[in-house]
Amino acid sequence: MTTGTGLQSLQAVVVCHECDLVHRRIPVIRGHKAGCRRCGATLYSTASRSFDRPLALALSGLILFAVANLCPFLTFEMQGRAQTNNLISGAIEFWQAGFGELALLVFLASIGLPLISLILIVYVLIPSSFRTVPWKAALATRLFVLLRPWAMMEVYLLGVLVAIVKLMDFAEITLEPGFYAFVVLIVTVTAANATLHPETLWQLIGSGTDDPASASSPDALIGCHECSHVSNVHHVQHGERCSRCEARLHHRKPNSIARSWALLVAAIILYIPANLYPIMTVISFGKGAPDTILSGVIHLMEADQWPIALLVFFASIFVPMLKIAMIAFLLISVQIGSTWRPKERTIAYRLTEIFGRWSMIDIFMISILVALVKLGSIATIEAGPGAVAFAAVVILTMVSAMSFDPRLIWDKVERKND
Repeated sequence: MTTGTGLQSLQAVVVCHECDLVHRRIPVIRGHKAGCRRCGATLYSTASRSFDRPLALALSGLILFAVANLCPFLTFEMQGRAQTNNLISGAIEFWQAGFGELALLVFLASIGLPLISLILIVYVLIPSSFRTVPWKAALATRLFVLLRPWAMMEVYLLGVLVAIVKLMDFAEITLEPGFYAFVVLIVTVTAANATLHPETLWQLIGSGTDDPASASSPDALIGCHECSHVSNVHHVQHGERCSRCEARLHHRKPNSIARSWALLVAAIILYIPANLYPIMTVISFGKGAPDTILSGVIHLMEADQWPIALLVFFASIFVPMLKIAMIAFLLISVQIGSTWRPKERTIAYRLTEIFGRWSMIDIFMISILVALVKLGSIATIEAGPGAVAFAAVVILTMVSAMSFDPRLIWDKVERKND
């Protein structure tokens, strides 16, 4: 571990979770962020000390959540017949069709996890109005941070818009109150997240009991990967729990390389059936036309829907391939001990984590289509086995990227500079 400041100045320190560089914590203007001087990762930000705004937004989000789920979402009308769905209809249709994995995934990503996240915000922030900390506040905050990448309402909305564009040429689509409530809900949740940084929640909970200023050297410090609290390794042992959030403390993620490789190889294997098998079948007047991911893109281009075709191509074909290649590159570069452009490799890892979830657009689009287009012999859309394989590829690559420890990129660089 290296340091960006002398230990005599370690009144308050922060350890970069991506490159392990120790920094002295300095005041930051409200609305700005402090970045790592070596890899550029965000270390912490300064938000308002008042929790009134994020709490009000979270409570508003719960009301909008109820409206979005209880009111009709979309109506599909074709040749005098109409079909109306709700937000949960896609998950129900997947379940009834025997695709339980997709049903659970769609439900959790669009409904279950966003609801839990809102409840956790309210649970932690309401007691703050009375200057108290709720029971198990650290666990609730850890869970909130953990769930953020998996609550995919904005990705779901993009999938809905793609489905609408695909249907509007041969049917009439009506946006119902649930749809508008869902859009406002996404804006509200985004605003709540923008005004409520995890760092602010951790400051509300407390600073922990360990004193990093007593460390004799930077190597004696260990940063918690969950809450960023810095502990003195002379006071805690490897694998013990953080004094603030109770997460396990590790200098590096255990078995990071092996776990990332295992998940990535599984994703590579499943990527083949994900592209060869149909992800959905369109049945019109008794005739079926199965669609793979690539054929769906081709059909969109033939219909002159180039913007949507490019969006689906990048989200469902280009991004998964790029993620697989990028994770493999990072793993191989670490294993061979490469010191080539560590900052750029860290940025590549960061982008892989950020954009991985957007490949779920196709799955969400299918969930809307199967729930709306079920007019018997006139028109019906059914999910295919390729959708299950593709969803598994997205999940496996996301978890593979999360399992990779970017600090490994910098270990060889530090040894080379010693």
